[in-house]
Amino acid sequence: MTRTVLESATKTVVIGFDEPFCVIGERINPTGRKKLAAELEMDDFSTVEKDALEQVACGAMVLDVNSGAVFTNKMAEDPRYADNNFVEPMLMKALIEKVQALVDVPLCIDSSVPGALENGLETANGRPLLNSVTGEEERLETILPLVKKYNVPVVAISNDDTGISEDPDVRFAVAKKIVERAADFGIPAHDIVVDPLVMPIGAMATAGQQVFALVRRLRDELGVNTTCGASNISFGLPNRHGINAAFLPMAIGAGMTSAIMNPVRSVEMEAVNAANFLMNHDPNGGKWINFARVLDAVKEGATFPEAAKAAQASGGGRGGRRGGRRRAG
Repeated sequence: MTRTVLESATKTVVIGFDEPFCVIGERINPTGRKKLAAELEMDDFSTVEKDALEQVACGAMVLDVNSGAVFTNKMAEDPRYADNNFVEPMLMKALIEKVQALVDVPLCIDSSVPGALENGLETANGRPLLNSVTGEEERLETILPLVKKYNVPVVAISNDDTGISEDPDVRFAVAKKIVERAADFGIPAHDIVVDPLVMPIGAMATAGQQVFALVRRLRDELGVNTTCGASNISFGLPNRHGINAAFLPMAIGAGMTSAIMNPVRSVEMEAVNAANFLMNHDPNGGKWINFARVLDAVKEGATFPEAAKAAQASGGGRGGRRGGRRRAG
């Protein structure tokens, strides 16, 4: 059975077909968040710290850390800040240091800049997930050696030099190519987590059906774990959280094993916890019962993060396995 092992300094999280669905918190990402980007430009990490604590309390098992910030004011003072290759490596290091000082879950290091990925790998404790490699030749030749050097798992996104195909067979072929190229570097399939690319349902009526079929093929034919940006399915539509909450259990039923998503939304987390129970990944329903108590507190007036933090403090929160530091030699 395929098992992708992630570690922090103290915890181990396993992504696998027979494991609870792995929730990867998406909030530490300045892309599209002007307030957060402005704070980071001022070396203010207060929102990052709040987001890290809240996401873990609400059920995130892994935290995605994205360094894609644009520092407009600094750019005007110093032209080097117009270059992501200058900004992102130092920002990634700072973000990971701040997050690791607060929470002990494994991290997902997220950037399009190779220097930021390597800085993240140097800074992160344990065995983080690297996000990401694509089927583009330049990207394969740059990122796969890092994956091998640091002995970490990697997200493989199903697009290549031709772009993102609307044909699911093409996206499957790209994923297969990445798995095969990774094997050439000595990287096993269990360390490849494929993102089959979720299209917006508002733009493509078959987007849901496509991804469910792709996930089944990726599991059955390539034997790999899968992930996605869960909110992509609802892009541009009203009541997005309702669509996301329907999509997640359907994806889990098809075999998807993780998602980069917002765990601070109770409706999505309710769907994930229910799906874990229904898939027999929550023995005796213990986690579902604890989560139901959190929802009861929300009904009584608490916010979801407040109720989740209180449950965590009382010992009812989600824990990881005890782990340790793991590095390549």
